[in-house]
Amino acid sequence: MTITTSKRLGALAFATAIVFGACTSGGGNASTAASQAAPTNAGDSTAPGGSAQTAAAPAPATANLTLQGAGATFPTPLYTKWFEDYSAKYSNIKIDYQSIGSGGGIKGITEQTVDFGASDAAMKDTEIAALPAGTKVLHVPTALGAVVVIFNLQGVTDLNLDAANIAGIFLGKITKWNDPAIVANNAGATLPDKAILVVHRSDGSGTTNAFTMYLDTVSPDWHTGVGAGKEVKWPTGVGAQGNDGVATGVKQTDGAVGYAELQYAVQANLASAKVKNADGQFVAGSTDGVTAAAEAAAADFPADFRGAPIINGKGATAYPIASYTYLLAYQDQKDADKGKTLIAFMYWALTDGQAEENALGYAPLPKPVQEKAIAELHTFTTGGSPIWP
Repeated sequence: MTITTSKRLGALAFATAIVFGACTSGGGNASTAASQAAPTNAGDSTAPGGSAQTAAAPAPATANLTLQGAGATFPTPLYTKWFEDYSAKYSNIKIDYQSIGSGGGIKGITEQTVDFGASDAAMKDTEIAALPAGTKVLHVPTALGAVVVIFNLQGVTDLNLDAANIAGIFLGKITKWNDPAIVANNAGATLPDKAILVVHRSDGSGTTNAFTMYLDTVSPDWHTGVGAGKEVKWPTGVGAQGNDGVATGVKQTDGAVGYAELQYAVQANLASAKVKNADGQFVAGSTDGVTAAAEAAAADFPADFRGAPIINGKGATAYPIASYTYLLAYQDQKDADKGKTLIAFMYWALTDGQAEENALGYAPLPKPVQEKAIAELHTFTTGGSPIWP
């Protein structure tokens, strides 16, 4: 597996290509579906309509091959680990992933330059309409994460921000850290008379989609003046490429503020604000907070799998900016071996891979969503025939 990124955080070890796995030797990969018994944590998945899926877990092709993917930076730390583990398990399989942003992932899968795309923002109707005639792309959810407000303010490590604070900062209307609106939420804290520098994404981004959906929901001024999406016209600030680019920009400038997926904040050793949720509680970004929001909203997960970010989720412990991330793949796979391998990998990610998420700063899928995603894998075909019946 090769992961390439631009200007990536050294702490994430993305600055250079990392190659995992090698070609199989001496018949070293003789895995079969029978040897891939479904893990106990997956249980029997339930297909639409309630029929239990009891088929053996899918196995990858035995030929040496490479899957090419591209897209979201949001899940890159997780995908790095997954691709490494999968290549260690199946030495004949390599997965090359270009961490270029959700917009790039959607572009790549639309133009069929990759075997799979990755996006934190579900494809829009207009993007679906742009797919090649007669084709269909499926969204496979893999994880959830928190979009946190990161900041670099000398002497300040604990900060509470409500919706009006965040909207005001990113609208350019709150320009100093000791603005009375921020001070009001931080009794006892000494906030400096220092200018705020906003750092935002410069590329098409699912992280931006989630963050601007939050702003669009909580701020009438943002809704009428800016809107939501993978790319917006920012009222203020400077742009940076990728989650790690934003984190680097914030880390390099005292007084800076930005937004990023939780794990990038952790790896960059950046503080993130506690955000006031719908229940009026200031909640830190965490996997527990994302899980609380996701479980409360699991029943509303859409039938077409194009779920929106979970904004202001229900519950006192729910973190208010949570987002699914997706793998995107054509329902009918032209290359039978690649299709078989992609389905086998996605099954592994939806079962064994889920156990790795919390340690990496991501939230596993709620059980009902996990079961729906596993059932969705049965709908992939090659040449019109099911890959995993």
